[in-house]
Amino acid sequence: MNQPLLDHATRTMAVGSKSFDTAAKLFDADTRRSALMLYAWCRHCDDVIDDQTLGFNIGTASATNAQERLASLEAQTRQAYAGEPMEAPAFAAFQEVALKHGIPPRRAFEHLEGFAMDVRDEHYTTFEDTLRYCYHVAGVVGLMMAQVMGVRDEKVLDRACDLGLAFQLTNIARDIVEDANAGRCYLPSNWLAEEALTMKTLNDPTCRPQVARLAERLVSEAEPYYASAKGGLCGLTLRSAWAIATAHGVYRRIGLKVRRAGAHARDKRQSTSKQEKLALLIKGSALALSSRVTTPAPRPPGLWQRPA
Repeated sequence: MNQPLLDHATRTMAVGSKSFDTAAKLFDADTRRSALMLYAWCRHCDDVIDDQTLGFNIGTASATNAQERLASLEAQTRQAYAGEPMEAPAFAAFQEVALKHGIPPRRAFEHLEGFAMDVRDEHYTTFEDTLRYCYHVAGVVGLMMAQVMGVRDEKVLDRACDLGLAFQLTNIARDIVEDANAGRCYLPSNWLAEEALTMKTLNDPTCRPQVARLAERLVSEAEPYYASAKGGLCGLTLRSAWAIATAHGVYRRIGLKVRRAGAHARDKRQSTSKQEKLALLIKGSALALSSRVTTPAPRPPGLWQRPA
């Protein structure tokens, strides 16, 4: 075992995603290692594109440099799949996971396409467009994580993708103003028009009621995806189901806090306390156990369907 590589991935998770870190501790040792390694790569790619370190210290790199950084990520990903020695810890970690679990190159490049959408400064006209972005940055991560957990059933993979979509919709709802300050907007432009908003007015304090309504709308749209995701727990081992059920509860709680905070949600970045995480961990164990003895509900009709 490459312990330094695992240590790097563990630190990356602990700093980069406190919401998922608690849940990841519930995996068995082998699954946890692979999940951490995969997360380290995803976090690294995100940081490289944004010129950050673990989501902090925003740089001032130009769009041209961002295009060069994206091209470098794509080249290193191809090298990882080719089995070449990888110097960057995040890519060494990804290489181990991708080759061990047979993650298709298509999935990795679908994820990189999400960063390419940011580099191209894509705008989203409809909610369908926003969901397409959510798929690339989070839904496909759900697919890769599920594969790490041994999932091969396409119906269970659909539920894993749904959970990724729900997570990302929650993130967008929480970070509307923060994203606007960084020059990004993932909200559909037709939603903005309904509220008489533009990207330039999203961070205007006088527009908080309209922004709150948009955030609430996103949280509501995430709900059927969270509901669908529960149906995939039966396709996981008990420990993996416990971990995913806990992550499900933590992220959903953040969304509900955004909804309850309303126009005041921008005053403090919404998160869950240690006590809340503990309660959700216990609740997750009950949900995982119940998935052993109950038949999952059918996937709700009308949900966005991942590419075949």
